[in-house]
Amino acid sequence: MFMSISGNTLKNFALIIFAGFIVIFSLLVSNKLVKNLSEEEHAKIDLWAKGVRFLSTTQDSCQDLTFVSEVIQNNRTLPVLLTDESGRIISHLNISERQIKDSVAVYRLLRKMTSEHEPIEIMLSDSTKNYVYYRDSTTLRRLEFFPYIQIVIILLFFLISYYAYSQSRKAHENSIWYGMAKETAHQLGTPTSSLMGCLALLEEKIPNDPIIMELEKDIVRLEKIAGRFSKIGSTPILQEANLIELLNSTIDYLGARVLKNVTVVKKYNVQEKLNIRMNGILIEWVIENIVKNSADAMMGKGEITFKVTDNTQVVFIDISDTGRGIQKGKFEEIFRAGFTTKDRGWGLGLTLSKRIIEQHHGGKIFVLNSEPGVGTTFRIVLKKR
Repeated sequence: MFMSISGNTLKNFALIIFAGFIVIFSLLVSNKLVKNLSEEEHAKIDLWAKGVRFLSTTQDSCQDLTFVSEVIQNNRTLPVLLTDESGRIISHLNISERQIKDSVAVYRLLRKMTSEHEPIEIMLSDSTKNYVYYRDSTTLRRLEFFPYIQIVIILLFFLISYYAYSQSRKAHENSIWYGMAKETAHQLGTPTSSLMGCLALLEEKIPNDPIIMELEKDIVRLEKIAGRFSKIGSTPILQEANLIELLNSTIDYLGARVLKNVTVVKKYNVQEKLNIRMNGILIEWVIENIVKNSADAMMGKGEITFKVTDNTQVVFIDISDTGRGIQKGKFEEIFRAGFTTKDRGWGLGLTLSKRIIEQHHGGKIFVLNSEPGVGTTFRIVLKKR
């Protein structure tokens, strides 16, 4: 078991390292591409500025300036503003006329350009200066966000993959659990039937014997337990039944077996007949699990209080004990499969109880309050309809 867990941990660790390597490699490559493109654009705008300076300073009208003009006109991606010393716009490229006519928009654009790149100074023949302001191209600006988009996509991919794997593994574990539960129910069925036959013979020979009557209750309980296991994995049928009657019968049965030295207090703030839609066998299982946990917490001695409150749409069932209590940080953890503080036990009782109440009955089960050394109160919330 230890080797299996270590192997899984190692695989997960290797997967995380691999994912981190992909993310880092992607960032490095993307940043390198963005840097190279930025350098190319800076070289282009520098060449553009030199072309403007050449056209502004040349005095020879016979020179062929076609190439220089093409250099200037070929810039179709970088937004450029050419201004004089006073800030007056002389010319512009790749900026809409509408934006140029808006002085506020031009001011904001100049601030953005200045924040991104230092303006290129052009010294003219008459000792005056022009300035070239420019921004990165739209493509480059988009590429700057590309690494982060890649990270998000990679993370989403791993999250979706992990979720799919978790669901697949959970479904596989559930199928094994359901199969084991049904097989257990099947295996219990044969000896239980034999015990019922033996019990019938005993009743004929020794009628009205109290020991045989108690034995009959235990065999009926075995049949119920087998029924519980057979229902795991299938959708239980909810029927209208009397909750108070169910509670009393469960408490009476447990009283002679689990609660021998425990004082039982009943506080039913409801009518004697409180009908709700439920699966009686499963609700009985939940009550039994909580009571057994409470009895263990009290070391078999103390007081358990059952309080039932009708709250119009729902019913509250509070089960309080005077046991050792639960630390506040473990209120949720105790419902996790495998969690147990006992030397013997699988830690499944409260997990199954939570599934029965929340998944099959649409209710809630939780620790209402608990104090170490004082006791614990569990609350079950069930819908009436």
